[in-house]
Amino acid sequence: MKTWQISVKLNNVRKTFGTKTALDISSCDIHPGEIIGLVGNNGAGKTTLFRIILDLLKVDKNGSVFINDYNTAKCEDWKDITGAYIDNGFLIDYLTPDEFFSFIGKINDIDNEEMNKQLKILENFLGNEILGQNKLLRNLSAGNQQKVGIAAAMLHTPGLLILDEPFNFLDPSSQVTMKRLLADYNKETGATILFSSHNISHTLDICSRVILLEQGKIIKDLACTPDNNRQVMSEIEDYFEYHA
Repeated sequence: MKTWQISVKLNNVRKTFGTKTALDISSCDIHPGEIIGLVGNNGAGKTTLFRIILDLLKVDKNGSVFINDYNTAKCEDWKDITGAYIDNGFLIDYLTPDEFFSFIGKINDIDNEEMNKQLKILENFLGNEILGQNKLLRNLSAGNQQKVGIAAAMLHTPGLLILDEPFNFLDPSSQVTMKRLLADYNKETGATILFSSHNISHTLDICSRVILLEQGKIIKDLACTPDNNRQVMSEIEDYFEYHA
């Protein structure tokens, strides 16, 4: 399996929609191999940030996002090392999961042997209701659509993995498997992982850093270790209780 050293650097990342400022981050460095959990209330700017990193939204003037040495707004090379799943708009809903994975494999130059190997790794996460069932993606449950999107994002073993609310719609067993999958993937490949979540407990279980985003600004940037998880949890909960 590939091993990676991928960093992300944000400079003056600001996004406004009319008179509303959705995002305002002067600087943030994400280091190779980190697992970053982004937490915040609805409308805090989490998805906007991910869309800007992926060049799906343009940052306001003078801002930039670098993935390693690639300015994401000025080249395409970073796409080869990046995988992402934001929502079901990333899916092609008139395909079956098997057809969709085949399509993703073709655009990433993944041969059948490698494809089967990767799907084998993802087998426990996908479960037995997705592959070989001949169901269209649009007819799958929201949880199974979520699984397909996440698996597709990981299919080409990216060095940077971005997932928006990956625990959404998943049953408890799948959430536990999801955590283990991300932790193992990071350990085996050194991939840098960014994900958002409303579940603070799941976030602390696997993250090396938690970033609290509110009204588009970074309010807290906290290092996480097994020894300080309770302290970080308490600090985040106190913030949300105070600002409820």
